[in-house]
Amino acid sequence: MSELGKKIAEVLEFAVEEPFENKRLDTFLTEAYGEFSRSYIQKLIEEGFVLVDNIQIKKPSKKLKPGQRITFFVPEPQPVEVLPEDIPFDTVYEDEHILVLIKPCGLVVHPSPGYSSGTLVNALLFRIKHLSGIGGWERPGIVHRLDKNTAGLMVVAKTDKAHLRLAEEFKERRVLKLYRALISGLPKEDEGVIERPIGRHPTDRKKFWVSQEGKPAKTEYRVLKRFEKYRVSLLELRIYTGRTHQIRVHLSSLGYPILGDITYGFKPSSVGENLRKLLGDCHMLVSYRLGFYHPHTGEWMDFQIEDPKPFSDVLAFLENA
Repeated sequence: MSELGKKIAEVLEFAVEEPFENKRLDTFLTEAYGEFSRSYIQKLIEEGFVLVDNIQIKKPSKKLKPGQRITFFVPEPQPVEVLPEDIPFDTVYEDEHILVLIKPCGLVVHPSPGYSSGTLVNALLFRIKHLSGIGGWERPGIVHRLDKNTAGLMVVAKTDKAHLRLAEEFKERRVLKLYRALISGLPKEDEGVIERPIGRHPTDRKKFWVSQEGKPAKTEYRVLKRFEKYRVSLLELRIYTGRTHQIRVHLSSLGYPILGDITYGFKPSSVGENLRKLLGDCHMLVSYRLGFYHPHTGEWMDFQIEDPKPFSDVLAFLENA
């Protein structure tokens, strides 16, 4: 694909599954490859970076069919200018060393090709004069991440010293990370531990899966409530490792995908239309509790939040159904 005029970083292969029947090509790739914005995906399609069943397609609006194979030639990233933007988010705690915030669903954490604006980093640069520079120009202050469609607590480092100490805590698993999730299905056991290694998917390079060649991953879960009518359950989860998409992969491997998470097996047809509308584009997964040792004082800090929207709306719907 040298005729495209850009160097290719990697070639990704995707299979179109049933939930994406009659969906647009740009919609599919935006969901399958969350690193790029939809507008940037559209631009790449129009420039010829995408094949459908080995045929170059330049129409972002092309409707897809189950079983089709999508080939995506991902260009090498181009430098982007990261500017401050007045994007709202809720602050839970702040001092001269750290900031604890609630990342809303739909907000990408840091810039990447197609996301040079509208990210949490843009919002942080608007709010905070000084941030840790260890993460580089595109990730100032970012110690850890949440997926775009996951909401919840994050801690940001204002100084390099705070960044290094927090990164060490995450690496050494001294951080308490608790989540709430609404899943499709009714687990028989009230609690359990999932210890299954996770690695990158061999053909779908933006997905992960349980693989013996992967890295160790441990997730503990507890069923808080089962909603028999909709065959949906509310879970509390604790992760002891920080693998990419860990909770999503582990729950999917048990046959219990997170509501809204089409990438890992959620089928919109499994819930009613009213519930589907409440989900929007969000995954029903919330980082609701975060605990760590303050990087300057050494004091144990423990933060907990109420369920944000739309998680709270979906839960209320289930409670009243």
